[in-house]
Amino acid sequence: MKGRKVLLINPWIHDFAAYDMWAKPLGLLSIGSVLRKNGCDVTYIDCLQRPHPMIQARTPNINAWGHGKYYRKIIEKPSGLADIKRNYSRYGISIAALRHDLSAIDTPDIILVSSLMTYWYPGVVETIRIVKEIFPNVPLVLGGIYATLCTDHAEKTMPADYIIAGQGEVKILDLLSRLWDVSPCFIPDMNDLDSLPYPCFDLIDGLRYVCIQATRGCPYRCTYCASHVLNKGVIRRDPVNVSLEIAYWNRAYKVKDFAFYDDALLYKPEEFAEVLLREIIRKVPGLRFHCPNGLHARSISKGLAILMKESGFKTIRLGFETADPIKQVTSGGKISNAEYLNAVEHLHNAGFSDKEIGVYIMCGLPGQRADEVVDAIDLVKGSGATPRITEYSPIPQTKDWQDALRSSAYPLKDDPLFHNNTILPCRWEGLTYEMYQDIKTYARSRGG
Repeated sequence: MKGRKVLLINPWIHDFAAYDMWAKPLGLLSIGSVLRKNGCDVTYIDCLQRPHPMIQARTPNINAWGHGKYYRKIIEKPSGLADIKRNYSRYGISIAALRHDLSAIDTPDIILVSSLMTYWYPGVVETIRIVKEIFPNVPLVLGGIYATLCTDHAEKTMPADYIIAGQGEVKILDLLSRLWDVSPCFIPDMNDLDSLPYPCFDLIDGLRYVCIQATRGCPYRCTYCASHVLNKGVIRRDPVNVSLEIAYWNRAYKVKDFAFYDDALLYKPEEFAEVLLREIIRKVPGLRFHCPNGLHARSISKGLAILMKESGFKTIRLGFETADPIKQVTSGGKISNAEYLNAVEHLHNAGFSDKEIGVYIMCGLPGQRADEVVDAIDLVKGSGATPRITEYSPIPQTKDWQDALRSSAYPLKDDPLFHNNTILPCRWEGLTYEMYQDIKTYARSRGG
């Protein structure tokens, strides 16, 4: 594989809303690093890049911690979403900027394109079509979450030559071995995450933050979540090695902000998180850590909360979802109200402010009533934390998927476009779109 040219592409987003909350295609960059270790020459084009030298419009604001808005151009809504009274946009660089970036590189031997939300696939289609105009004869491979959860739809819809479902680090080596009739000199052991080289974040211009994945998988089987589909079981890195990666990006590229991409960072904290945080405090003090994926509040003890504060955690997000005790058990059993309240108390006592402790509350689950969401908001506000509404998106291969198919007025099975959480696809008379708007306003208001 030595000397082969590989192009990685992070595609556009087509949606009603999109925001860079420490969002990078970690899987794609991990695959890129594996290919680079096999001697490939790897190039990266990010359709969500900002700023971009070709775009004269004002660059969207990027805050001191690295997250912020994308470039945005309003485009026509897909026909099935015409009744939604919001603008639909292409988020990312302009078409001219993408064409320029593609034309500025040598013709690659293979092109790899990532995908994330299932309902963002129209942006992936548009990206691939333009790539194919510039490089019509280069094989193109699509992977990522959409390709994994909606493989049949991707095979029918995508103008890609190959689709890879699931973790791609080894599968891409198998594919390229067949295409190029060569054997890789390096194959990672996917049961040992420390065998993977660091993702190639160095290919990102103006690197402001790095995404860290210390574990893969989750011990819980929440009915609305696909973590167990995307990753079988729970695999952890050595926490000392994770701290060494953080130290590397800080010292080599002056990165101070790190976002954990783990679904179970705090699982059995005495075995992992507590060790990791002590290593961070010892090796690289003064950094900032963010947890956009959500943390298991059940694991947050007095001691762990203190370690989180001392090591530099700034953005705390707790996965709470609902205050209904029955729903908590039937949806996966990952948290109770008492466990949640204990965690918030420990975080407050460690010095975290109300604003720093964000709590995810699910809205729009199949059959969910508006008062259930309001009850959760009241409990969160009463605890002194900040409620953050997360609209439910039906996800294929999850336990709630069949309930969503029965309760939604949209053809969820036929088109992932209707998985879009903005449209509240499982809304009903007990939780209408108007009720949802009122809930969002109430969640943002002060007091109970």
